[in-house]
Amino acid sequence: MALVLDASICAAWALAEKLDPRAEKAEDQLKHDVGLAPRILWYEIRNVLVTNERRGRLSAEESTAFLRVLSAYPIRIDPFDDESSIFALARKHRLSFYDAAYLETARRNRAPLATLDTALESAAFSEGIELLV
Repeated sequence: MALVLDASICAAWALAEKLDPRAEKAEDQLKHDVGLAPRILWYEIRNVLVTNERRGRLSAEESTAFLRVLSAYPIRIDPFDDESSIFALARKHRLSFYDAAYLETARRNRAPLATLDTALESAAFSEGIELLV
């Protein structure tokens, strides 16, 4: 079974200060299942890293090391998007287009969603999408 991962989960792994139990559970799940994400994850996680480098929370070397670790996880980028569905979800739930892409990926693939974002959790619940809790 696939599990849709959003950037908040991957950011928790990168920053690893006090790991949220949901992030730990998602990481555990990847030992048995495949992670799935829309294309935006690639950009979002790198933005998290460079932003935290600027804030002095990570070094460039730590970012590079984290990307090596992340690439070892069985996470595949979903090559399909349904722009009109993403727009509809973003509008309906007042989400960013980015967050609606994760929601649409989970809905289309009938996969649970792993997120730390409360608005995205609420939208998933409203759409009947299983959450990894």
